[in-house]
Amino acid sequence: MSSRGGGPDQPPPQRRIMRTQTAGNLGESMFDSEVVPSSLSEIAPILRVANEVESSNPRVAYLCRFYAFEKAHRLDPTSSGRGVRQFKTALLQRLERENAPTYMERGKKSDAREMQSFYQHYYKKYIQALQNAADKADRAQLTKAYQTANVLFEVLKAVNLTESMEVDREILEAQDKVAEKTQIYVPYNILPLDPDSANQAIMRYPEIQAAVLALRYTRGLPWPNEHNKKKDEDILDWLQEMFGFQKDNVANQREHLILLLANVHIRQFPKPDQQPKLDDRALTDVMKKLFKNYKRWCKYLDRKSSLWLPTIQQDVQQRKLLYMGLYLLIWGEAANLRFMPECLCYIYHHMAFELYGMLAGNVSPMTGENVKPAYGGEDEAFLRKVVTPIYEVIAREAERSKRGKSKHSQWRNYDDLNEYFWSVDCFRLGWPMRADADFFCLPIEQLRFEKSEDNKPANRDRWLGKVNFVEIRSFWHIFRSFDRMWSFFILCLQVMIIVAWNGSGNPSSIFEVDVFKKVLSVFITAAILKLGQAILDVILNWKARRSMSFHVKLRYILKVVSAAAWVIVLPVTYAYTWENPPGFAQTIKSWFGSTANSPSLFILAVVIYLSPNMLSAVLFLFPFIRRVLERSNYRIVMLIMWWSQPRLYVGRGMHESAFSLFKYTLFWILLIITKLAFSYYIEIKPLVGPTKDIMRVRITDFQWHEFFPRAKNNIGVVIALWAPIILVYFMDAQIWYAIFSTIFGGIYGAFRRLGEIRTLGMLRSRFQSLPGAFNGCLIPEERSEPKKKGLRATLSRNFAEIPSNKEKEAARFAQLWNKVITSFREEDLISDREMNLLLVPYWADRDLGLIQWPPFLLASKIPIALDMAKDSNGKDRELKKRIEADDYMSCAVKECYASFRNIIKFLVQGNEKRVIDDIFSEVDRHIEAGNLISEYKMSSLPSLYDHFVKLIKYLLDNKQEDRDQVVILFQDMLEVVTRDIMMEDHISSLVESVHGGSGHEGLVPLEQRYQLFASSGAIRFPAPETEAWKEKIKRLYLLLTTKESAMDVPSNLEARRRISFFSNSLFMDMPEAPKVRNMLSFSVLTPYYTEEVLFSLRDLEIHNEDGVSILFYLQKIFPDEWTNFLERVKCNNEEELKGSDELEEELRLWASYRGQTLTRTVRGMMYYRKALELQAFLDMAKHEDLMEGYKAIELNSDDKGERSLLTQCQAVADMKFTYVVSCQLYGIHKRSGDARAQDILKLMTKYPSLRVAYIDEVEEPSKDRSKKINQKVYYSALVKAVPKSKDSSIPVQNLDQVIYRIKLPGPAILGEGKPENQNHAIIFTRGEGLQTIDMNQDNYMEEALKMRNLLQEFLKKHDGVRYPSILGLREHIFTGSVSSLAWFMSNQETSFVTIGQRLLANPLKVRFHYGHPDVFDRLFHLTRGGVSKASKIINLSEDIFAGFNSTLREGNVTHHEYIQVGKGRDVGLNQISMFEAKIANGNGEQTLSRDLYRLGHRFDFFRMLSCYFTTIGFYFSTLITVLTVYVFLYGRLYLVLSGLEEGLITQPAIRDNKPLQVALASQSFVQLGFMMSLPMLMEIGLERGFRTALSEFILMQLQLAPVFFTFSLGTKTHYYGRTLLHGGAKYRSTGRGFVVFHAKFADNYRLYSRSHFVKGIEMMILLIVYQIFGQSYRGAVAYILITISMWFMVGTWLFAPFLFNPSGFEWQKIVDDWTDWNKWISNRGGIGVPPEKSWESWWEEEQEHLQHSGKRGIIAEIVLALRFFIYQYGLVYHLKMTKHTKSFLVYGVSWLVIFLVLFVMKTVSVGRRKFSANFQLVFRLIKGLIFLTFISILVTLIALPHMTVRDIIVCILAFMPTGWGMLLIAQALKPVIHRAGFWGSVRTLARGYEIVMGLLLFTPVAFLAWFPFVSEFQTRMLFNQAFSRGLQISRILGGQRKDRSSRNKE
Repeated sequence: MSSRGGGPDQPPPQRRIMRTQTAGNLGESMFDSEVVPSSLSEIAPILRVANEVESSNPRVAYLCRFYAFEKAHRLDPTSSGRGVRQFKTALLQRLERENAPTYMERGKKSDAREMQSFYQHYYKKYIQALQNAADKADRAQLTKAYQTANVLFEVLKAVNLTESMEVDREILEAQDKVAEKTQIYVPYNILPLDPDSANQAIMRYPEIQAAVLALRYTRGLPWPNEHNKKKDEDILDWLQEMFGFQKDNVANQREHLILLLANVHIRQFPKPDQQPKLDDRALTDVMKKLFKNYKRWCKYLDRKSSLWLPTIQQDVQQRKLLYMGLYLLIWGEAANLRFMPECLCYIYHHMAFELYGMLAGNVSPMTGENVKPAYGGEDEAFLRKVVTPIYEVIAREAERSKRGKSKHSQWRNYDDLNEYFWSVDCFRLGWPMRADADFFCLPIEQLRFEKSEDNKPANRDRWLGKVNFVEIRSFWHIFRSFDRMWSFFILCLQVMIIVAWNGSGNPSSIFEVDVFKKVLSVFITAAILKLGQAILDVILNWKARRSMSFHVKLRYILKVVSAAAWVIVLPVTYAYTWENPPGFAQTIKSWFGSTANSPSLFILAVVIYLSPNMLSAVLFLFPFIRRVLERSNYRIVMLIMWWSQPRLYVGRGMHESAFSLFKYTLFWILLIITKLAFSYYIEIKPLVGPTKDIMRVRITDFQWHEFFPRAKNNIGVVIALWAPIILVYFMDAQIWYAIFSTIFGGIYGAFRRLGEIRTLGMLRSRFQSLPGAFNGCLIPEERSEPKKKGLRATLSRNFAEIPSNKEKEAARFAQLWNKVITSFREEDLISDREMNLLLVPYWADRDLGLIQWPPFLLASKIPIALDMAKDSNGKDRELKKRIEADDYMSCAVKECYASFRNIIKFLVQGNEKRVIDDIFSEVDRHIEAGNLISEYKMSSLPSLYDHFVKLIKYLLDNKQEDRDQVVILFQDMLEVVTRDIMMEDHISSLVESVHGGSGHEGLVPLEQRYQLFASSGAIRFPAPETEAWKEKIKRLYLLLTTKESAMDVPSNLEARRRISFFSNSLFMDMPEAPKVRNMLSFSVLTPYYTEEVLFSLRDLEIHNEDGVSILFYLQKIFPDEWTNFLERVKCNNEEELKGSDELEEELRLWASYRGQTLTRTVRGMMYYRKALELQAFLDMAKHEDLMEGYKAIELNSDDKGERSLLTQCQAVADMKFTYVVSCQLYGIHKRSGDARAQDILKLMTKYPSLRVAYIDEVEEPSKDRSKKINQKVYYSALVKAVPKSKDSSIPVQNLDQVIYRIKLPGPAILGEGKPENQNHAIIFTRGEGLQTIDMNQDNYMEEALKMRNLLQEFLKKHDGVRYPSILGLREHIFTGSVSSLAWFMSNQETSFVTIGQRLLANPLKVRFHYGHPDVFDRLFHLTRGGVSKASKIINLSEDIFAGFNSTLREGNVTHHEYIQVGKGRDVGLNQISMFEAKIANGNGEQTLSRDLYRLGHRFDFFRMLSCYFTTIGFYFSTLITVLTVYVFLYGRLYLVLSGLEEGLITQPAIRDNKPLQVALASQSFVQLGFMMSLPMLMEIGLERGFRTALSEFILMQLQLAPVFFTFSLGTKTHYYGRTLLHGGAKYRSTGRGFVVFHAKFADNYRLYSRSHFVKGIEMMILLIVYQIFGQSYRGAVAYILITISMWFMVGTWLFAPFLFNPSGFEWQKIVDDWTDWNKWISNRGGIGVPPEKSWESWWEEEQEHLQHSGKRGIIAEIVLALRFFIYQYGLVYHLKMTKHTKSFLVYGVSWLVIFLVLFVMKTVSVGRRKFSANFQLVFRLIKGLIFLTFISILVTLIALPHMTVRDIIVCILAFMPTGWGMLLIAQALKPVIHRAGFWGSVRTLARGYEIVMGLLLFTPVAFLAWFPFVSEFQTRMLFNQAFSRGLQISRILGGQRKDRSSRNKE
């Protein structure tokens, strides 16, 4: 109990320890050495030693702690650090408590003596013993021993000082050795580089030795004079001396560089040669990759690169290593500068030049001495003088962004700062950098606060401002980034309308002269659009003007001028082409004088206008020319390119090969033709005739006050008709894209052989080709013959070579297959029985000479074959035919006979062996001759079988006491064989001759027959047990006795899916596997913040409000896995698990592996290592080892010499794979004693090769004592678990040790959290590939086996142009089984990560990087800004920017289907909505980003289309979909209220409008989610069969998938639109739990009121008004047909959250929700009141984005709010009382009424404040009078002008929207209204509206909750998945109330 603290009856402590609790009550046994305040971190090692020696000598432990206390006091005498005082107090209390008892136990007279004797004892026992031991391998133990001894000596010196005793000579001598060794034995990461570790397995690799030697070649380097030589110095040490890098940075990069070079070197020379010499090719290879970006930068800026190589050949290698080392050291310490690759190039450029100067011995002209670096020499110089100044600029700019609140244009983000280095101006910074350079300048408003005394106004202009691009919130970005596409669509629309309007309307009529002339006017439109684009560019880039070069400004001006010129020239020349010009041309002619017409002028103008386009078309057809042009630095080329697009460092030469170009061009041409044909024939052409008719009709009788009674052609009606159709025209390309992507994606998938093995049946039928596929894909080829290509290659892997080779292949297959199956068992996916049925024998039985298939294929074959044989009656041929018809049956029969023969021959030893041999040779002879069945009698086989099964049972138990039974069995078997089956005389005579009887006939005496087999040596029983023997017997037993067929093995759905996907993937096209030593090395990086690591028991058992615990829920959702788990830990029920700690730990793990926890992710990623170890074994093992198997090695892993095979396998795995988890807050968690830190430590102990990187915040007491404040210092630290020692006597301590600590220039998190977290840890990753894995992912053993194949893809050019820089993988969403929502979500997500990305990668070539299993080319991304972008807010979806960046910098992103990674998704509606909101926000920010603008302009036309429709286009189309509904409804509102619809009702365009119906149908196609379902259907069809796909689709419709999709449409639209208008995007943590909890009404209201409810109610009012005023003259059916999908949308947006809310219709919950909501609405807000608690706080927060929105946003908001005033204008004329007047006065009076009501309300509320206390009675009277007046007015109105009930409803409909519109305007103008003092009234009005809305939503829900069956229905629908798995959700939701009550009684 001591670890819990307190007595046995105290509850365990909470998760978080508050600061007020002292560290004393934190459990004292373990924690005191870890929970140390950061400012005292130096004393942690002393406390660790105290803990370690506590058990052997308590007094020494006490002395250590006492010394630690003294040291703490020295470090922080005033206890100013955080938590120091509490810590000291707690330590002091403990010391007081321990002093007396330990004093009593002291052995020696004084403390000093005690210490000395203990030190000597420790030195002898550990250090000398370990040194003398022959096996120096246990480096971990030595390291620890030396460190402990060092600490003990420190304490000893202190104790001796206090007792003023001398320290003994021998102790001092010993200590000298210890101190020296402690310097050497530091904790290492992967390579132990100290001299004593040369014999470690990993250091014995010749490649690594070669790299180390090459680095240690330091001849000719000029060391500084004061330098003292150390042993084994290398090049990097010299760089550290000269440039002042940090020691740990140097150590980190040293290992990095050695591993990089060694890995590349191995790949160059697959055959290991022994002499260690680093190869030049390997060096050049790494060099090329590292400096490719730097060289391009130099070329771009027209500077010479600083990489000068010497002429002497020996020094070349050294120089290259120096250059590479320098770059890596700069990169390793650059902290946040790593996001700015060209800034690093700048720093490197100068430092490499200095390096060259020093090596060339240049002399400084100033001092006459040798050149020294500008910054360097002393410690941390590089960090302080180079990194920190630039870091501070970033930090100050980030501060100006006010956490992303201020506008993007007001501060420079990472991109702006980096792009400063893209122009030659950056060299103005100088080196050493000038502090007054414009780069460091801040805008004036900052400076005013800093230097108030001499305020120079000139400074404001020094702020550089944005560079190259300004992110401005505006919808114009969508047009600006993709202007070519919009222009194309607009021009096509113009042509189609002209053709449809004039002539016959057939497309062929375009060739008629008149029509053609009119069509030519599109060029004028094009010119106008061009001008618009040019002006937009100028406006949007205005704020970047300061940093622009003259050329760029000139280009912008010329663009505008030339575009304006064309806008004049083209219309003028056009006007002169007509004989008798139409109106527009007429006016132009009248201006310029009407000379004769000359059409050729216009044609000439058009040709000149189009010439640039012609050129670009030519370039488009020959992409390589364009690539050359864009990359070239010739002046003339640059001039041509300058006009087409401004010269930029990125985005040059992104073109694909001609074949790729052809593929995606074909795709888009087909799509565009389809879309245009559809639009023309179905939407535009049919609408033209009716429009013409409408324009002819004159309408004079309006129903409202018409402002433009003389307007011609009913223009309003035409607009109302055409607007929705034109919107749909711009959107429906997205629908066509969905259809085409489905078709093409499906075809591609089929060609890639997806879904060939879908079910277990298919797997069974193809199992025989599986070993071949295993060996072909997962085992490196040994033959050097070329591999067959093409379709036949994958199947025809010939397998009949030489028997020994075949044996090897079978053995390898067995190792791999069994590893996969055992991993299934460890994950509890299969039971023990299933595992035995699936395993292949590890120890292949060489005597059998046949392949042994897993028993699940052969199960039940033997009993069936026996029956067949029994009834065969000697019909030999027929039986043979029947048995051989089933391959597996003949295998089983052969194998059983062979095993039977083996076992019998092995067991029988004595004289009887002759008989047995004879019998078997007889049988074999008959088998050869093929007449076995006709010769022998088969009917007795079953009895032989029964005997044999018994024998096998005895062999399984193998007990001595069964021997007699075995003897009897043998005799019976012999009798059955000789008498009943063989019936041959000479055999029986043989048997008798064994007895020594003469050969006479007649019976052998009974007692004699009993002697057979009975003599002592006759049978070997009990049999000698080896693993192989046990396995063989077990297998035989399964084969003989499994009666029922194993068709359903494995029964677990997940296991089936995985096994079939894996088998299927082996038949896909994947690269050859290299040997492990030759594969590319890679790392995995996982960023982690504060999510769950491992569920604690309390988490698992705590009940939510429904009484459901996570554990109960998991048991119900994974019932089979729970039983398998119990079977694995050998328990019968949950109670037994609670007994021991180990089992509790197992239970926590079991649950955590089923949640979205870090434990699950780490386990998944560590499978890579397991797979590599196994594959290394298969590569390195000799023939005998192979036959023994990998399991044999694992079993006897005790002989752990450095030479042993296992150690070598581990060394290779270390070299090839590292896993770093970046736990940003690990240090803080550890110091506060957070359970998470403990759990992470457990993970590190469990997986010794796991590394954890974290940001350490340390308080360092300030040097100058006058200041009380400690400054914070930040470090990037890497830790690993202290390795376990092999000596079992030492107690195991779970401790971590720091490997590297690299100081940072300041807090690391300046931008978005996740990318910053990745960036700080990326320096600790190794290798050439880097897989970024998120916290919610999982991996599988069988997929890990394919990793080395995948990495080979980096060496292939996929498009014939460039190597891939990101390899995309597919994901499997594992959260689909929780509820129907989770199922929709996972289906949608799955279709995106499979069919969606497959198509994006090929043929469209626009796959970027989404979410996280992708593998990055690490060196490519290191030098180009990392694996994600991190600017605040703009890079909200940080991952896709990595893809943008990669593509822009000439990378190439591919997608691979043969490997998959698991991924968790959100499961409840609220979480899904938050996730979609985050994605929509992210897309809004992408729309504004420079990356998308550059892609949109640098891609060719068709690739730009792909880019648009697969990124922001999807969201913009969603927005248009919703907009269509609005436009349609407002158009109808106009028609109905003005009376135009009634007047035109005879017209077909109004009555029966086909095109409109089509447009609305396309809108609902998107709305109901069919656009998402199509690809989904195709993918499910491909992978699981089309019947399944269809049934799943129907099921989804029944489970209300359309409701879900319509609802999420609203989420996307709202957040995307709002981000573009006002910003307000933020990272939303969704909380990935298991959701079966009920969300409160108030929660739902807060989440959806603005995004859905308000909009839903607005549409409802529109629909109601349309219905009320249109019903008199229109049929009901027409109305329903047209508006049904809109009513569906309204219903969904208002009620979906309640429909999808678990137990949303339970009466009790409804009541609770109502009270909760009431409380929330009425609570007052204020400072510090969270939005969840009070409506006021929430309301203020909800409109916060308006304050940061800027003028444009606010104007837009006000303009949009004006739409609410239409209702009132239209409706007041429809009242009964205003029937006869149409004057404008009516509208004025209606406003008077509104102001009157508001005035009365205001007076009452003011009165309540002022008078209610003093003049209470008067006040009440006034209120009464007001009420009476109101009633009398109402009565009068009803009596005199006959106001009806309908009028009252119409009034409400008219005035409610007006009030809402006023509210919106008031919110937008908040500052003004605040000043006017009306804010309080606005708030009151708003609260009134919210209450009404709440009631409106709540009433129907409450009404439905009255009926109990509704709740049942809802549960059935929500959790259907679970029902189909036989899960009682009612129990889950009803909880274990019964169980709990029974538990409470106990």
